[in-house]
Amino acid sequence: MSLSKLAAARGEDPAAKRERRKEARPGELLDAALDLFVEKGFAATRSEEVAARAGVSKGTLFLYFPSKEELFKAVVRENMSGRFAEWAEEFEKFEGSTAEMVRYCMNIWWERIGATRASGITKLIISEARNFPELAAFYQQEVIRPGTELVRRMLQRGVDSGEFRELDIEYAVFNITAPMIFLIMMKHSLGACVPQDYPLDPQRYLQAQVDVLLNGLCKPRDAAQEARP
Repeated sequence: MSLSKLAAARGEDPAAKRERRKEARPGELLDAALDLFVEKGFAATRSEEVAARAGVSKGTLFLYFPSKEELFKAVVRENMSGRFAEWAEEFEKFEGSTAEMVRYCMNIWWERIGATRASGITKLIISEARNFPELAAFYQQEVIRPGTELVRRMLQRGVDSGEFRELDIEYAVFNITAPMIFLIMMKHSLGACVPQDYPLDPQRYLQAQVDVLLNGLCKPRDAAQEARP
């Protein structure tokens, strides 16, 4: 029995089934591309590999994404830059203190990006940016700039409310972003290759980073004086 007759016998509409499959293809291609880009890097990933993993022909891939570069950009938008509107809305609605916001920001970033396959995009950009400057510029525009602006607004919120002292905010931003980039690099490099030598509990790491960010390393002056013999 043909597939169409089998579908009809089951009460399914073959045309509707094909339409659902067609609508699902872009997402399937993006999932396959993300996996391969993270596994192999941008340069080593071939378009036909992405198509094969998604179960379609190379021609079908190019119907949706005319080049590997456009496919990569779509992967970044789907997994990272397309979420900034949602994150900005969360920022506006957050009712806790800015210290609580910093803690929430770093932990939720790990849950939504760092612990997912999408974290490999950052490592890929760092390793291949010099060879693909157009993609690096795209990532700068789509991910780094809006991410930096969101962190800058968070720090400014703390200064304006009187919770934080006056800061060089343009550089203080890196105190938030650098620990997260380090965690990604460890996850996809030494931590992946020799985890027994680089045991790193992400939640414990982020807790330690937040504690140092919010409290500093030095004791308050009075406490430091009391501790002296």
